[in-house]
Amino acid sequence: MKETLVYLKADKHNEVTDKTVLLSDIAKVYGRNTKIIDELKNVKLFDIQSDKECKYMFSVLRVIELIIAIYPELEIISLGETDFIVEYKKPRKSKVVFEYMKTAFVALSIFFGSAFSIMTFNEDVSVSKVFDLVYKLVMGSEKQGGSILEISYSIGLPIGIIIFFNHFSKFKLHNDPTPIQIQMRLYENDVNDTLITDANREGNTIDCN
Repeated sequence: MKETLVYLKADKHNEVTDKTVLLSDIAKVYGRNTKIIDELKNVKLFDIQSDKECKYMFSVLRVIELIIAIYPELEIISLGETDFIVEYKKPRKSKVVFEYMKTAFVALSIFFGSAFSIMTFNEDVSVSKVFDLVYKLVMGSEKQGGSILEISYSIGLPIGIIIFFNHFSKFKLHNDPTPIQIQMRLYENDVNDTLITDANREGNTIDCN
C-alpha cells in the first residue's frame, strides 16, 4: 500500500451535537501514514449555522474535494456511501424520570392495544364457538364452562408471541435480529434514501464545486 493512499468510508446517517462537523464525525479513514490519518480526522467539513435541529445532505465528492485541497498528493478511495446525511441535534441532559414515564406510557399503550386486538380477532373469527364445536366432537357432549382448550390457547398465545418476536425483557432466544428490529432498520433505510433522493432532485445536496 502506498503512503499516499487513503481509504474513506462514509456512513449513510450521522448524528452530531457539535456545530463544527469534522471528518471523523461522518467517516472512517484508513491509510499507512498514521500522521496524515490523524490530521485528516480533524479536517473541518463545515460549520452548522442554524440553532435548530436540522439535516444536511452531503456528497462524498465534497469530502474528497476538501481533503485534496489540503493534501493534493493523496489518492482517495471511497468505500462507503456516495451520499450521506448529517443530522444536527442539540445536546440534551438525560431526564431519567421523563424517560421512565415515556417507557411506561408506551408499554401500557402496547399492552392494552394488543389485548384489544386479540379480543376483537377472537370475536371476529368466533374462537369460542370453534372450541365448543371441537370439544363436542371429541368428548361427545356439550362443554360446561372452561376447558383445556381455552387454557392451552391462553398459554400458547403468549409463548408463540415471545418465540416469534425473539424478545422477552432483556433476554433473547437467539442472536438473530428480531422482526421489530428488522422492520425498524428497513424503515430507517427507506427514510434516509428518500431524504437523499429528494435533496438530489431539488439540488440541495452539498456537493463538490
